[in-house]
Amino acid sequence: MTTRARLLITALVAVLLAGVAVGYAAWSGSGSDEVASTSVDGPRLVVLTNGRLSTVSRSDPSGPREVTEQRCDRVYSAGGTTSCLRPVGAFKAGELAVLDAGSKEVRTVPLTGFPNRTRVSPSGRMVAWTLFVDGHSYAANGFSTSTGILDTATGALVTSLEEFTATVDGTPATAVDRNFWGVTFTADDNRFYATMSTGGHRYLVEGDFAARTLRSIADNVECPSLSPDGKLIAYKAAVNGDPQQGWRLSTMDLGTLTATPLAETRSVDDQPTWIDQTTVAYGIQRDDGVNDVWAVPADGSGTPRILVPEANSPAPIG
Repeated sequence: MTTRARLLITALVAVLLAGVAVGYAAWSGSGSDEVASTSVDGPRLVVLTNGRLSTVSRSDPSGPREVTEQRCDRVYSAGGTTSCLRPVGAFKAGELAVLDAGSKEVRTVPLTGFPNRTRVSPSGRMVAWTLFVDGHSYAANGFSTSTGILDTATGALVTSLEEFTATVDGTPATAVDRNFWGVTFTADDNRFYATMSTGGHRYLVEGDFAARTLRSIADNVECPSLSPDGKLIAYKAAVNGDPQQGWRLSTMDLGTLTATPLAETRSVDDQPTWIDQTTVAYGIQRDDGVNDVWAVPADGSGTPRILVPEANSPAPIG
């Protein structure tokens, strides 16, 4: 393909993305754009407030919040690094912005698609993201995703996990219908977990960044999130194995693969976040399109509660 042809395709993609940008921004927003900002100290939660990077106190998550000018469709922070998936704009495709502890931009990676998931390793070194390239729902047929990983220390960039060698029960998985999404990192900055979809199944896979391999561990696991002690994952499981029936938030012991459905019985289409070793947080959208961050015990007990109103994309820091 010639350079001129590539430029024309890029321009057409930008126009198409811009055409749905307004609607997508409304989907990712949370409440009024006029939000009072105040300084927040101590242990905090990073959230998005109407698409703006914000922090709230973990001791008073429904209280005052510090709102920045950084705009993101998805965000996650760990180890002094923030991953901000920037929204699509008019004649502008999206991008990954890597921010430092002061929320200053240190690197960007151009992306084509709609921001969907992002994670940062506990040390802040590794950053992962997932985009919808075709389609906008994991319950739909024919959707396509793109998931990449950046090593901020070396600059190594994997633009798609399709570059890795994948196996299911030891058998190579090479079908063209493979999709990957929802990365979560272990503490060693090399291993990670993610979802791989192929042949009508959605597998939990364990990845090795250095070896560029992926292997299946369990079926019907989506959007995994590793607990602080590295022994459990929180995830969404398709009801009766059918995403069109919705998802049940659950946890799984990685040693025994024992699954525990959580007390949240509404359908949760989000990658959950551990705010501590015993509590899982996640976003749910109201009927009016406003998002709230909810929390529920990770052992199946208790009842769901609103953690941060009019917010989404939570991550604990400090």
